[in-house]
Amino acid sequence: MPSVASVSAIKLPYKIHQQDVKAQAHALFAEHFAGAERLMPAFDNTEIDTRNFCKPISYYAEPNTFEQRNKDYIENALQYSVRAIEDALEKAGLAKGDITDLVFVSTTGLATPSIDALIINKMRLNPHINRLPVWGLGCGGGVAGVAKANALATANPNAVVVLVAVELCSLTLIKTDYSKSNFIGSSLFSDGIAAVIIKGDNHQPKTGIKIVANSSKLYYDSLDIMGWDFNDDGFKVLFSKDIPTFIRQNIGSDIDAFLSAHNLQLSDIRNFIFHPGGKKVLDAYMDSLQLTDDALQNTRQVMKDNGNMSSATVLYVLEKFLEEGYRDGYGLMLAMGPGFSSEMVLLDMKN
Repeated sequence: MPSVASVSAIKLPYKIHQQDVKAQAHALFAEHFAGAERLMPAFDNTEIDTRNFCKPISYYAEPNTFEQRNKDYIENALQYSVRAIEDALEKAGLAKGDITDLVFVSTTGLATPSIDALIINKMRLNPHINRLPVWGLGCGGGVAGVAKANALATANPNAVVVLVAVELCSLTLIKTDYSKSNFIGSSLFSDGIAAVIIKGDNHQPKTGIKIVANSSKLYYDSLDIMGWDFNDDGFKVLFSKDIPTFIRQNIGSDIDAFLSAHNLQLSDIRNFIFHPGGKKVLDAYMDSLQLTDDALQNTRQVMKDNGNMSSATVLYVLEKFLEEGYRDGYGLMLAMGPGFSSEMVLLDMKN
């Protein structure tokens, strides 16, 4: 089974307190959005203390165009992807010439050639690297990216696969979008970049984490639960208040079916590496799976310190398990994303 060699989650230069974001959101929304005053407590109920941004908070109050924001996305995505890859290589004891495959995951900006091509040029990587740019999986992209990297490493036991997830959610903010979805999004979403290295079986494992299996599920007739609506101003956020209800109705049976296929059950899972969609989403997981309070401690801490960084967030959680320790046994990575969809990866974790 392929193994996880390292994880590098970037600390972006602007760590903004949630109360400062709340104050700016009030200034932007109060005059134009009738429900702003009533919904302001949403910022306090997120369990988020600080948020990662690639730009200073003043940037988001300034006039800017979709063209400018997307240029900033490309510039920052390239800069911090290179940093994350270099750090992940160092942690894994590898050189850039060892990389055989590059998987790039994002949903918050546009680039053609895709960012992976820019990375290869910038780092002067092997021009024959197998490239797999993945766009549009939203919050589910981090777990899906691990699954796709695993497929590449399974097919080629000599593979050294680099997965990079880049989400600069703050750059999608449309200041003139006074919808409830945009308001709630402004209370949750932030920026994150992370790299993971996954190695095929012919390499000596660097950690005790091996990838056993994965599962993807697209739920019929749920396309309007989460996504983007594209207009002249950029990426207009869409998501439904029914996400926690949807999780309560589906995720327990979906996890049971996935684990049962590998002769396991929920009680066999010792490490829960979940994407923190928000407090209500985490509460839905807790209720559905009847988890103990400490089961999602790392997930909650990552959200508290960083906010919801879309696909990259679960990789920050994975790094936290690597840095602070994990229990011997199985681990389950889980995220939900547009589609509406779920992504799961089963890990075998040994110290």
